[in-house]
Amino acid sequence: MALEPNPNIFANNPLDRVSDKRNDEEWLRGKMEDPESRYVPFYKLMPFVLPEAAPSEGKDIAWMPPEMVKPLMNPASTTVLLGINKRGRALFATDVTFGENPENGPLKGMGEFEDLRGLAMKGEITSGELAIMAQGKSMIDWHLRHGYCSACGHPSRMAEAGYKRVCPECGAEHFPRTDPVAIMLATRGDMALLGRQPMFPKGMFSSLAGFIEPGESIEEAVAREMMEEAGVAVHNVRYHSTQPWPYPSQLMIGCHCEAETEEITVDGIELDEARWFSRDDLRAVLAGEDKGFWVPPPFAIAHQLIKSWVAEG
Repeated sequence: MALEPNPNIFANNPLDRVSDKRNDEEWLRGKMEDPESRYVPFYKLMPFVLPEAAPSEGKDIAWMPPEMVKPLMNPASTTVLLGINKRGRALFATDVTFGENPENGPLKGMGEFEDLRGLAMKGEITSGELAIMAQGKSMIDWHLRHGYCSACGHPSRMAEAGYKRVCPECGAEHFPRTDPVAIMLATRGDMALLGRQPMFPKGMFSSLAGFIEPGESIEEAVAREMMEEAGVAVHNVRYHSTQPWPYPSQLMIGCHCEAETEEITVDGIELDEARWFSRDDLRAVLAGEDKGFWVPPPFAIAHQLIKSWVAEG
């Protein structure tokens, strides 16, 4: 049975990740050389994107056959298997961040490397391809950050189609990491609590969030972060949805919870302001009305948490 659609950008990855094939080196080599396989090049963690074929039709990821992408690569290129699409094609992501930007050389006039966040905010490529690009970006970024064994410091090598690194010196195995983050909307009656971090754009308020610590449940992290940042005790923590967040590789775990008090004590570190907002005002802001504040756009899970709560009332 297919999963229900996830409301969040960077979710709903349509690929078969074929984890059972990653140890089959002969199969992997065959797919990497197969003319039917496709690669997307990344430059400084940005995927290569084709221009719109016609106004308002959106952009496409530049999926390239092996013979087209190989001239962009060198022996140190990081290439990871993304999965198999519905047509049976193997899809790969490869890092081409060497020297001059290839969009000024071999790829000149074909398109450009674009920031994934900008593509997501503008809705310029499909949700499925956004999810695949988030996977590729996170995987390449992990390899670029973890070239050395954390146990002995020796250079490690890639294995299992990019989903493991092995140290040839001490034998330690290292796997791509995902950092879990609890993000929550606390409510009390027809009021919801939103806060502002010092880095936020002027007028923006959002759900509170924080990293889940070792040995801590999601519910415990929600309660701890709410108390630490806003001095608000909560209960009845309820899961809403998750969002892969490739900056660099987090999993945003969205929750709703109920506040036990309306009194707020801002920590002054993570937050510089927190306020209660009525359901009616949030409904109006989501509809585009000017209420003197704004909330994150639809590509952020905070928007979906607010939207789903507003829809309940």
